[in-house]
Order: sequence, then C-alpha cells, then structure tokens
Amino acid sequence: MSKLENLLREFDLRATPGRQEVLQIFLNYDFALSHSDIEKDMPKEADRVTLYRTLKTFLDKGIIHKVLDDQGGLKYALCSHSCNHEQHNHNHVHFKCNNCGQTTCLDVHIPPVKLPKGFNISETNLLMQGICGNCNRS
Repeated sequence: MSKLENLLREFDLRATPGRQEVLQIFLNYDFALSHSDIEKDMPKEADRVTLYRTLKTFLDKGIIHKVLDDQGGLKYALCSHSCNHEQHNHNHVHFKCNNCGQTTCLDVHIPPVKLPKGFNISETNLLMQGICGNCNRS
C-alpha cells in the first residue's frame, strides 16, 4: 500500500485516484495552494466538480485547512499531525511573502483571546506579511 493510500485510510477515506492526485499535489509543496494552483497540477482530464468535492472532503476530514489571503481569496494547506476528522487545530500564524506571493503556515501559535460574554469564536486567522526566507536570500 502506498503512502498516499495509507494517509487517506487514516482519515477513513477511500484511496481513489482523484484523491491521491490531489493529496500528492499538496505533498509536493510546502506552502498554501489556491484552487487554480491545484487545477494547474491536475491532469487535463480531471473533473472540476470532483476537485471541489475532494477539497471539501479533505477540509471536513481534517487533511487540509483554509488559509485566507489578503486579496480576499482562499488557499488551502495541509493540516499538521494534530488535526483529524473530529477536531481541527489551526490556531497558528500564516505568513505571506510580498515578493513571491507564497503563503506558509508557521509553527507560531495564536494565543487564546478572551472575548466578551456571548461571543463565540468559530475560526481564528492571523496573516503576517513581509519577505520570506527564500526571497530574502536572493
């Protein structure tokens, strides 16, 4: 059994060719990907609807998480090992490079915020911007 098949089965998913293709795309990059980034790496015969469904399934199961972009867009990144289909743990900082445009998950956690009575947090996002390590070396 391949690494991709094992990973999908850990999340109680069938290891279909489409899911394996999408998962491999995420494993090929160490930064967040937009829907169009993923589409570019998919085989030409791939079905757009299947890609949408696969991304939704991966979100629901805890394989990937949403990363908001400063342009109002949405990107996706692989979840850390602490996520599963029961609980996502995404209270970490994202860093977007002003030069190359890549958004990376940082191992910097957002501290808990005490909200006024009656407020409930459903999602926390913190996007920092600047120049990434790769661009800084250039």
